[in-house]
Amino acid sequence: MAAKKRSQFKLLNISLVRRQEIWLPTVWGWLLLLLLTSTLFIASVSNIPSFLAVNQPINAEVLAIEGWLPDYAVQEALSRFKRGFYRQIVTTGIPIERGCYLAEYKNYAELAAATLKTLGLEPEKIIPVPTPEVRKDRTYASAIAFKQWLSKTNTPIKSIDLLTLDLHARRSWLLYRQALASTNIKVGIIAIPPIDYDPKSWWRYSAGVRKVINELVAYIYARFINWNA
Repeated sequence: MAAKKRSQFKLLNISLVRRQEIWLPTVWGWLLLLLLTSTLFIASVSNIPSFLAVNQPINAEVLAIEGWLPDYAVQEALSRFKRGFYRQIVTTGIPIERGCYLAEYKNYAELAAATLKTLGLEPEKIIPVPTPEVRKDRTYASAIAFKQWLSKTNTPIKSIDLLTLDLHARRSWLLYRQALASTNIKVGIIAIPPIDYDPKSWWRYSAGVRKVINELVAYIYARFINWNA
């Protein structure tokens, strides 16, 4: 009888807590952990520009450039066109946001094409492909405009190298590949380095901080959030 009561008592004796031994870092351990974390953080921050400014040209037959590029980037595009095996250069771009009532050219595609002509490139090798006015996703809209131009003109293109400005490269590359996925056109990417800050120490320049943060957020949006792209 007594054994039965002891058995019932054990069943009701439910423990809510228990004693457990844990290991914690010493002061030197915390310092080492802090050092390793800081090193990884600095390395990650330093490598953001190299991640965004990806360079993977494929020696394509057509060089496509984003028309909003500054003049030095357009000049570099012309140099690469002459050095490479490209047979044509396509300029893309949305309507010019400011000064269009005074300017001769109403969109960046035509402005970049005119700049290339002024720099000495033969007009028959330049194809401006303007983008209709859009309120968002302008890079993707330019890629779609390029795709529609290919369809309308029935132009046989198997590969393009897209040329853009440093940090914009990975996002533009992603969106052009998405837009042209159904065409089986291979897309390479060329990133032109900036001249207004040093990518290796971008956090020391206001222009570098603004551009890196903006482009990183824009890439994350295009990669993970903008499902319509």
